[in-house]
Amino acid sequence: MEWIVFILFFLLLLLRVPVAIALVFSAGVALLDSGFNLDVLPQKMFSSLNVATLMAIPGFILAGVLMSRGGISQALIDALRAWVGHFSGGLSVVTILACAVFAAISGSSPATAAAIGSIMIPGMVAAGYSKRYTMGLVAAAGTLGILIPPSIPLIVYGTVAEESIGKLFMAGFLPGLFLTAVLVLAAIIYARIKNFGRLPKASWEERWKLSVKALPAAFLPFLILGTIYMGVATPTEASVVACVYSLIVAVFIYRQISWKDTQTILRETVNTSSMIFFIIAGATVFGLYLTNAQVPQEIAAWIMEGEVNRWTFLIACNILFFIMGMFLEPTSIILITLPIFLPIIKLLGIDVFHFAIIMTVNMELGMVTPPVGLNLFVVSGISRAKLEEVVKGVIPFIGLMVLVLIVIIVWPSLSLWLPVQMAN
Repeated sequence: MEWIVFILFFLLLLLRVPVAIALVFSAGVALLDSGFNLDVLPQKMFSSLNVATLMAIPGFILAGVLMSRGGISQALIDALRAWVGHFSGGLSVVTILACAVFAAISGSSPATAAAIGSIMIPGMVAAGYSKRYTMGLVAAAGTLGILIPPSIPLIVYGTVAEESIGKLFMAGFLPGLFLTAVLVLAAIIYARIKNFGRLPKASWEERWKLSVKALPAAFLPFLILGTIYMGVATPTEASVVACVYSLIVAVFIYRQISWKDTQTILRETVNTSSMIFFIIAGATVFGLYLTNAQVPQEIAAWIMEGEVNRWTFLIACNILFFIMGMFLEPTSIILITLPIFLPIIKLLGIDVFHFAIIMTVNMELGMVTPPVGLNLFVVSGISRAKLEEVVKGVIPFIGLMVLVLIVIIVWPSLSLWLPVQMAN
């Protein structure tokens, strides 16, 4: 029956059935066959969403939408461009740093790629950068949205694993900065080799003026992360603070949002949030089937009998995550696999926080891997280019991200140093 469930699930995905419906239907068929009382399912689905920590998700999504539409992203980009735009590869660096800052607010990769790409892709192409390279850069840098805290996948991971979301955010901070630094270094080297164009050097007066204008926007990541790490607010409370602050800045300082924009902003927030919550509810049914069929216990027993060590297990997990990332979005991957892997990683002595970052970087790769890499579709839509052109542009960056993943796997301290300090 296990094979039938998974085959049915992937068959429904190939037929373009929404992920949440595919999860509920495939698991529901198996549960019905086993004589399970399906009347319990609605209650289980509701209880899976009735978790306080999950309320942080719509909060951070709304903050990201307000930042994108409220002129906050533009102010940050203008300030960064004034300082480094005249260097070789300067606009590439601006794009990557802008994605990193936006990631520290939105927690979403597609939102990061859309907000920054809509501004930077036309600008970079006009400055002489290859359009294919520019699209690949934005797609890759946009993945920082789910690694640099706050991260929506890490919130879901913490909810499922019943671990501290604050510590998970801390675990993602240094790996996020490391990936940012690798992308910046590669962008500078590539721009010098290709002799990509530079912008005119901004005057000190212009730099000062744009920097002062960007200060309210630049303060937002510090407000979010600072309130969480100092213990002033929970991630859910911090997301509300981020929304209120973003709204005040967008309306009263940058004056980019009016009452007529409210419906568009709320619709975009509700659409994205409801998609994530629907998947969580659907995955709960799928997880209920796995537990009822004792699939995690069977896999754990198989691993113990085969004397699989932690490195073999991690290699197998990375291959599995990479393949799943081609077809599923991060929330689905976490909710399908984590209940199975949690007892195993504890059995093999793998740190839960380290595994969370390994999993997240794999999901970053999934965001830029065809056929269903969300960032690829976002960038393709923004730039009005064929999907295959975006894929060709992102391939070199996939190689860089794989190297970063290897470093994170073999160097656990990169992920664990800050959570350990937080515990002390």
